[in-house]
Amino acid sequence: MIERKKVAVIGGGVSGLAAAKAFDERGHRVVGFERSHDFGGVWEPSRSYPDVQTQSPKDLYCYTDHPMPDSYPEWPKGPQVHAYLHSYAEKHNTARLFKLNTNVKAMNQRSDGQPGWTLTLEAGSHRWHEDFDFVAVATGQFSDKNIIRHPGQDGFVAAGGAVMHSSEYTDPEMIKGKRVVVLGGSKSATDIAVNAANSGARSVHWVYLEPVWRVPYFVGGINFKRLLYMRAQEQQFNAWGKSALQRVVAAVLKPLVWANFRGLETLLKTQLGLRKYGLVPKAPIEREVSCSVPIVTPGLFEALKAGKIKNIEGTFDRYDGKTIHLTGGEKIEADTTILAVGWKLGVPYLPQEFQDKLIEPDGQYRVYRLAVNPDLPDMGFVGFNSSFCTVLSAEMIANWLVRYADGQLSNQPTTSQMNSNIDLMLNWKRAERPAAQIYGGLCSAPFHFKHFDELLADMGARKTKRSNPLAEQFGYPSHTAYGEFLASCPQYQAG
Repeated sequence: MIERKKVAVIGGGVSGLAAAKAFDERGHRVVGFERSHDFGGVWEPSRSYPDVQTQSPKDLYCYTDHPMPDSYPEWPKGPQVHAYLHSYAEKHNTARLFKLNTNVKAMNQRSDGQPGWTLTLEAGSHRWHEDFDFVAVATGQFSDKNIIRHPGQDGFVAAGGAVMHSSEYTDPEMIKGKRVVVLGGSKSATDIAVNAANSGARSVHWVYLEPVWRVPYFVGGINFKRLLYMRAQEQQFNAWGKSALQRVVAAVLKPLVWANFRGLETLLKTQLGLRKYGLVPKAPIEREVSCSVPIVTPGLFEALKAGKIKNIEGTFDRYDGKTIHLTGGEKIEADTTILAVGWKLGVPYLPQEFQDKLIEPDGQYRVYRLAVNPDLPDMGFVGFNSSFCTVLSAEMIANWLVRYADGQLSNQPTTSQMNSNIDLMLNWKRAERPAAQIYGGLCSAPFHFKHFDELLADMGARKTKRSNPLAEQFGYPSHTAYGEFLASCPQYQAG
């Protein structure tokens, strides 16, 4: 008999909804906590900038049993994703499990000697402590804004300037008639620059540290999901845990792989006109592909060509009144700066002694399967396995995590096995594939299939590949197929 647990799920976004459903359908008592007034995480409208849309096509950004509506475009807009997440919560009746407007302030091991954790919770003026047998941290990687400051910023604001994080840019009226400078190299930076240029900004400058490879929605006229999201392409990257034979084969095929990536680079340079705008990256594309490779914002290169956006390589050195001095010596007159500098990754409510066990001195996370740390019992992470198919990744980890918590994995790892695998993965990230260090090493891209293969093997799935070998080798991850794979895992109920 599997003991029924009281499980806390922290976060009500993509990952929190997946975790709540996974633990609830196994019979556990789930209590979810979402600090905002609504579900959706980064897709909640008050945290979204205008015209935000998915980087992934809709059939790669959905749960296995709940496709996005046919009426949605290939790349849904923010409000559509938000509505989709609500429809998923309604379908599985998970809203009943969550307490909204509730903050987790602290998390400590239980003092009564029982397994689990005590959460310190706060809702308005009410603060209380509550014990849980297991905690699923599902705040993902975009929970707390990364706030940076530059010398002279107070003077800029005093002179009438405005400085905001990208998530605070929620209305184009904010920048109408303004001289806008967007700082950052991510898709959010270019999304905002294009939106500002199209929404009446007086001028728009886009400032970034260095060029990075960007992938258009259509590469040479072909939807990129049909070119980049397949096993055949994934196998060309230097994955972890290769056998001696696999390394020999990789060495033999290295010239062909090299030629393939040089061809892709040439295609991107030509299609996007990267040289014209000084946007050719220095590093080879195969070294850089990870969760940080952005999709090209529609209209970006058209705006650059028309002069509606001016791009400058560098970063802010200081403000001087309403003049921004850049590190390359350039000066920009500005009224509004929008800092698209990302989010802080972490678990701030976890005591420092446990954070030290979780995070290495160089910022890399010690997590097995991107989900658990053997030195932090009775807790795990959903949404730390960042990828290009975020929703499916969260669902896969959520189903793995509940089985891990219940001791029901077919390959239930020992502490020694977990530490050995963690060390192997850390060495691979540091020595063989530095691009995998992005987000503290919590990125499974571009190795979606390999990551999912490991999770399914652990769960004892009887079916792990599509019956059509060509579709499996050259097709993108199918949410329908992974629903079948999960259904083939041993099923059970707690209590």
